[in-house]
Amino acid sequence: MTATLALLAACATPTQDPDADGQQLAAAVASPLRSAANRARDGARHPFETLRAFGLRPGQTVIEIAPGGGWYTEVLAPYLGAAGHYAAALYVEDAATPTQTEAQLAQARERFETRFARDPERFGVIRVGTLRGNGLTDVGAPGTADLVLTFRNIHNWIAQGHFDAALRAFFLVLKPGGVLGVEEHRAAPGTGLDRIIASGYVPEDYVIAKARAAGFELAARNEVNANPRDNKDHPHGVWSLPPTLRGGAVDRERFLAIGESDRMTLRFIKPLR
Repeated sequence: MTATLALLAACATPTQDPDADGQQLAAAVASPLRSAANRARDGARHPFETLRAFGLRPGQTVIEIAPGGGWYTEVLAPYLGAAGHYAAALYVEDAATPTQTEAQLAQARERFETRFARDPERFGVIRVGTLRGNGLTDVGAPGTADLVLTFRNIHNWIAQGHFDAALRAFFLVLKPGGVLGVEEHRAAPGTGLDRIIASGYVPEDYVIAKARAAGFELAARNEVNANPRDNKDHPHGVWSLPPTLRGGAVDRERFLAIGESDRMTLRFIKPLR
């Protein structure tokens, strides 16, 4: 264990965590604010265990990167409430997936803001910022975030050539000792760049090496989102599996039986010095 990680572990006493037993987080996961469709996917996505693995606590400043329709927003924003701060960094065209147009991105932002940012009574005050190809805007000053979280986005940044820039932006906005939490579709070791882009699966060691190059230290790996049924060899890559099921009726039952993808769950730390 490095000196940085040893110091962080020594400081992480239960008295500093008002939700040490996880009751508040469990309540947020079970909240009726969440849609029935989203709750139905908890068995595949493990939100309680994943967020605990990342060290989420009340009162933190959390930035979620590219939250999509707000699957995790429904949990994070009410959990943080008035004592904490939740910000969402939404895509603009130069940082999005290759298939998204500027109009589609604008519509997605409008839907997100209508659902969450304009409903402070239920979801608290949400800051909506932007993920650009060269960094983050309007999510907070450098060195102010406790957690930056990204769920199943890295393959898009690799395809667009922005992964290194995104990591640098996350490092900049985090406090010393802050956490980058990563969940991503996991490829077999040694998978090449072309296959990563085509399939949506990324080798775990590739992500770790890139994060370390940006200045992060790997603090923990967690297998909560592992799926040994997923052999990662599908005609439409990860999008063959639920929830996308890009192949339609072809082999649908087989892909449903596999379930969602095999995924890495990694916690990185910005060193204290």
